[in-house]
Amino acid sequence: MTATLLRGRLLGFVRRPENMDDRDSYAYEDDGGLLIEDGRIAAAGPYADVLAAAPADVDEIDHRPFLIMPGFIDTHVHFPQMQVIGAYAANLLEWLNTYTFPEECRFVEPEHAARIARHFYDEMLRHGTTTAAAYCSVHKASADAYFTEALKRGMCMIGGKVMMDRNAPQGLLDTPQMGYDETRAVIAEWHGKGRNHVAITPRFAITSTPAQMEMTATLAREFPDLHIQTHLSENDEEIRFTAELYPEAVDYTDVYARYGLLGPKSLFGHCIHLSEREADAMSEADAVAIHCPTSNLFLGSGLFPLKALSRREKPVRVGLATDVGGGTSYSMLKTLDETYKIQQLLGERLNPFESFYHMTLGNAEAVSLSDRIGTLEPGTDADLVVLDAAATPAMALRMEVVRSLADELFLLQTLGDDRAVRETYVAGKAMKAAL
Repeated sequence: MTATLLRGRLLGFVRRPENMDDRDSYAYEDDGGLLIEDGRIAAAGPYADVLAAAPADVDEIDHRPFLIMPGFIDTHVHFPQMQVIGAYAANLLEWLNTYTFPEECRFVEPEHAARIARHFYDEMLRHGTTTAAAYCSVHKASADAYFTEALKRGMCMIGGKVMMDRNAPQGLLDTPQMGYDETRAVIAEWHGKGRNHVAITPRFAITSTPAQMEMTATLAREFPDLHIQTHLSENDEEIRFTAELYPEAVDYTDVYARYGLLGPKSLFGHCIHLSEREADAMSEADAVAIHCPTSNLFLGSGLFPLKALSRREKPVRVGLATDVGGGTSYSMLKTLDETYKIQQLLGERLNPFESFYHMTLGNAEAVSLSDRIGTLEPGTDADLVVLDAAATPAMALRMEVVRSLADELFLLQTLGDDRAVRETYVAGKAMKAAL
């Protein structure tokens, strides 16, 4: 049995903070110890206590004065879109048709898919992200590349082969039967292998015919424990077009409900323009609305009502995500920076403890994996990030006058990026230094 003891300041959440003064929502140790055995957290707490319980031959790594937290979790990202990040377009549908769909056609080639997968995982680890829920392309080769790379690095990853059979270039179309068969093949080959989780992934209602949605419904019935991921109510033109394609549905959310795709492991990207009826339906199904702030701002899609959805009489579960390549940064720190600004524009405030809860335990809860990731609880997987709030000259200057943990977190969120990530651990193994 291998054992490692990390020393540093520890911060982990036990529930969502109700306000800035909610000290019971998190555990903080100014001089903490984290004992890792065989890829899992064996003990966490005051350094002296953890050291006393550690094996005599434990390998100790001192990360003081830096902050050790659970690794960041990204709940919605497109791994085939790395080479279209920052592409100039007026809105979602123009961006898809001009840049994204042509780029994704290249993923029919296994060599290209494997190359981009390597870069994708490098960026995740560079930015402190240890788990992501990602869309592959329509090609099975892209899912194979994605999960192969996750297995090599020992990462807990969610992903799925996209299903789409209309309103896209020919090179990006499958058929209802092909989408079903290839998704079943991906599940058989990859789900549960290592730490891989396969998601049923119809891209969105616009790119799937009713026949394909029926096949998606069949998959959801056959594999009720799998995640389902798709897009919902990102912009007004998308909503209008969906209504034309599915005139029998009450609204956009009802399209998915009719095919049995609303449930506690259903991840719906964007959800900016939900009606009250749709929000109620999401809440009643315990489905998750995924906020993608840098993408929403970049494409001019709208302002996501994060706080409003959370405090409804029927609250909607939420997750936060980069949505690369519509999103403009791989960093969950930058993602939370933009989340804060959007809430400011909506007359709301997002305190830094709540922000870091969302990046860790909150997103683990959103993807129904909080029993394994997103915390520093003993028995969970040792996916961790080490953060330096003085990583750049500007940050170091600001840190000279920072006197509270809340201010340090807000500084990390506002000015931090991959340079603030000193190290990223996956199942107890240091990964960033090797990049």
